[in-house]
Amino acid sequence: MSTTVSILAEIPEELHETLKNYLESHPDWDQDRVFAAALSLFLLQNGGSDRLGASHSYRSTAKVYLNALFQHS
Repeated sequence: MSTTVSILAEIPEELHETLKNYLESHPDWDQDRVFAAALSLFLLQNGGSDRLGASHSYRSTAKVYLNALFQHS
């Protein structure tokens, strides 16, 4: 079962322009897919792996990351 949570975030204008240019040149990607891939990669790299339940959380996050990378429209 997959749950979606909506996030409203302000990003620097330079980052917005880069994202906009990326999305224009990669029509198979959308903003939601980019944010899911970026956030899940950040959590994989920086998430605490020493706490209880971290193994399940890590696997779930890795699944989101891989699904975002290899999703086909």
